[in-house]
Amino acid sequence: MKYWKTGNRLLRAMYPRRIWQMDDAAKKIYLSFDDGPHPRITPWVLDLLRQYEAKASFFCIGKNVKEYPQVYEQLLREGHVAGNHTMQHLDGWKTGDAEYLDDVQACSRWVDSKLFRPPYGKLTSFQSALLQRQQYHIIMWSVLSGDFDKTIDGARCWANVQANTRSGSIIVFHDSEKAYDRLTYALPRTLQTFTEQGYCFEAIRMDSVQLTKRQ
Repeated sequence: MKYWKTGNRLLRAMYPRRIWQMDDAAKKIYLSFDDGPHPRITPWVLDLLRQYEAKASFFCIGKNVKEYPQVYEQLLREGHVAGNHTMQHLDGWKTGDAEYLDDVQACSRWVDSKLFRPPYGKLTSFQSALLQRQQYHIIMWSVLSGDFDKTIDGARCWANVQANTRSGSIIVFHDSEKAYDRLTYALPRTLQTFTEQGYCFEAIRMDSVQLTKRQ
């Protein structure tokens, strides 16, 4: 499986209006989780985050919020931030612009957020412009953990996170069945190791996005 493990300079140059990394002046790391909420895995993630007093951003699929509203409410209640991840997990490269935008708007009825992450990291420049015109902030990543990749094990997933994470990094994990085996190996090590190194874990919030955009 081929994918970019980091939001490298080439990607940032190609899509400069998307957020790839946060302000790195302080020792802060920004964990994010895609594709939930999940009735079993998301609560496990929340329990682990609570142990480390860590906050995170959850980019939620609208249909999952509709099906598991109590899990969604829990993550908000515990001080985490939600973002829009479309209603049906659409690939923007394979979806017409009007259909894609309608799907984002459908999700917005369940997820009240102007933070948006495209599923698979794929959306066209025109789709991006349409969303930004509606005041969405498109959040990408510095580190793609690879927890969704069934060809690697948890140790390789953790090695990727450990090697590429810096202050200000946005890390992508997935609170999903597909990623669970690798997530349960890599996430505890991420929290423990970087906490011991003096980092704290913050959610991506609108004020921090605005600060990053001004830099």
